[in-house]
Amino acid sequence: MTEKDKGKKAVLDGWVHARRDHGGVIFIDLRDRYGITQVVMGEKIKDAHKLRNEYVVEISGTVKERKKGTENKKIKTGKIEVRCEELKILAESETLPIEIDDRITANDEVRLKYRYLDLRRPSMQKNLLFRHKFNMAVRNYLTAQGFIEIETPILVKPTPEGARDYIVPSRINPGMFYALPQSPQLYKQILMIAGFDRYFQIARCLRDEDLRADRQPEHTQIDMEISFVKPEDIFEIIEGMLKHVFKELLNTNIKTPFPRIPYNESMDKYGTDKPDLRFALELIDITEILKKSDFEVFKKAEMIKCLHLKNFPLTRKELDDLIDLVKPYGAKGLVSIKIKDGKIESMISKYLKKDMEEKIIKKLGAKENDVLLIVADKPKIVNASLAALRNHFGRKSAGNDFKFCWVVDYPLFEWNEEENKWDPAHHPFCMPKEEHLALLEKNPEKVHCYQYDLVLNGTELCSGSIRINRPEIQKKVFKVIGMSDEVAQRKFGFLLDAYRYGGPPHGGVGIGIDRLVALMLGIKDADIREVIAFPKNKAAQCPMDGSPSEADDKQMKELHIRLDAVKEKKK
Repeated sequence: MTEKDKGKKAVLDGWVHARRDHGGVIFIDLRDRYGITQVVMGEKIKDAHKLRNEYVVEISGTVKERKKGTENKKIKTGKIEVRCEELKILAESETLPIEIDDRITANDEVRLKYRYLDLRRPSMQKNLLFRHKFNMAVRNYLTAQGFIEIETPILVKPTPEGARDYIVPSRINPGMFYALPQSPQLYKQILMIAGFDRYFQIARCLRDEDLRADRQPEHTQIDMEISFVKPEDIFEIIEGMLKHVFKELLNTNIKTPFPRIPYNESMDKYGTDKPDLRFALELIDITEILKKSDFEVFKKAEMIKCLHLKNFPLTRKELDDLIDLVKPYGAKGLVSIKIKDGKIESMISKYLKKDMEEKIIKKLGAKENDVLLIVADKPKIVNASLAALRNHFGRKSAGNDFKFCWVVDYPLFEWNEEENKWDPAHHPFCMPKEEHLALLEKNPEKVHCYQYDLVLNGTELCSGSIRINRPEIQKKVFKVIGMSDEVAQRKFGFLLDAYRYGGPPHGGVGIGIDRLVALMLGIKDADIREVIAFPKNKAAQCPMDGSPSEADDKQMKELHIRLDAVKEKKK
């Protein structure tokens, strides 16, 4: 309400956010999800003295303008107050275990245990309201583009999709199990075969994987699939949708089309397929220069790359801390070089010939007080280590811009050293590039596919591809990864059978709503728990409801399950 409502009768329901007793006159701030209104109660109001924070009350009274000088400019209702004429206490509250105050944040475990209180905080209500508006904007845009929203099953056949499935036992079919879907991938492909050429769904996806800030056991994605398309058609639809959503919710005009970066270029320049483009730091390959040095580490390395920090003095302690930063990525060490008086200053200087120093300085355009951070090892270790360093330095001055890009032309396969075999780099249903079909059986390492990822500020938002719709190509891909016809039929039979009856060319994506909403709201570390109503903790547990929990003996008997192995482990 505003000053335009003065003189009106009002009935307000909500929680007592704060109570102030001014010598017989009681002021309360009444709160609900729409905001706060000040209520004034005189001595005649029965039970006014009983009110405490978080009591649920109903107030009847008259809207009055506040006296000049007593307005509260921080809230929308700050120019008015309600003079209470009747009070009803609808529910009382005990002393709270956490404060309903955005300025005071409890630790994560307490917040999750009392999530119903944590969700009363204005910031959490704002986050979930923003998420609701996001979903509505997406639905409105895609519907206008001719998409149909179709729900796919939650109880599905277990299939390998890169993470562990959550398994559900069937009571009616003893010894048989459903899986909870990691994504609607196979079902949306079935919908394309069925003739629904533009499908989408706000889909729940469940994966039994280790957790971190941007991962939960269950997440939500904008899942979509389109028939008779090329990658550029999908890019145009996604970019249009995001442009609409950012304008609608943040009044921000994002620049389209997004840059397209081939996978190999992204790995070469940024060391990752999730490049943060808010800063220009790039990795520089100096293998050819340093491979001929007398330094044993360089001589044995498959790749040598560096990060060039311009006019960036580092202390010995800072360098030591950087070594700890790259160790988790497999790096055995970090070599630093400082440019001093036009020359290289480093612990490895004695191993470098003069012409090598000159070539490095010339290639990098290195100047006084510049620092080079070098990693030498296998390409995977070098790229991952330097990518972490790049983000460490670059994000300190990255700003709050939204920098999108598409990473395209992924390899179809990756070599599994432990099992000595080819694995799909993403999944085995990505269509190989037309010009690479002839290489499938003889040179799988050279095969790239129509796989594309959307990245925002170094965070992967979605992954998608054009799918294989021709059974003869699908069989060749299965053969490369060592999957027999029998195994393929057992795991994906219903999809392979459907393609026998004419499946159109199609492709799609799945965009992570939790991650995107967290990034749009500027939440620290893009912690998706801040935009999910009831998330799990790092142990995949819910402190509020106590899940996961044991099932009783009757349920276990009905499901034909015994916990012998678990009991043995406990012993």
